[in-house]
Amino acid sequence: MKLHENLKALGNAGTVYCYDNPDPALLEAFPSPFSVNELNPAGAIGTIHIECPEFTCLCPLTGQPDFAKIVIDYRPDKLCVESKSLKLYLGSFRMFGEFHEAGVNRICNDLVKLLSPISLTVRGEFTPRGGIPFWPTAEYRSP
Repeated sequence: MKLHENLKALGNAGTVYCYDNPDPALLEAFPSPFSVNELNPAGAIGTIHIECPEFTCLCPLTGQPDFAKIVIDYRPDKLCVESKSLKLYLGSFRMFGEFHEAGVNRICNDLVKLLSPISLTVRGEFTPRGGIPFWPTAEYRSP
């Protein structure tokens, strides 16, 4: 099986952009090359580090924009997140009002549901507002 054969967003010239409704259905995954299979017969263990420096959302009370770098670190089991679908998903927060902590927790939970990883951490490095930076972190560890 090719790693990319079931992906819908990657390479699609007709991509539809949604900026006001975080939708986990936008997320797509492909088979992890770190799973023990024909791509990884020796069973190398891998981790993935992703930095998304252009995350934006809105304050749910004032409607003011918030800016952050979203940092995702995970150890995949059988699946990896596809980067274009992740970009579309994170872009769907742009005009959505949610507190920083809730947004980071939502991203973590949506990725865990998609990937069933061995471990996953999501950190939101938000730019200061009112002189106070918030960097909430949500973590998941497989039981």
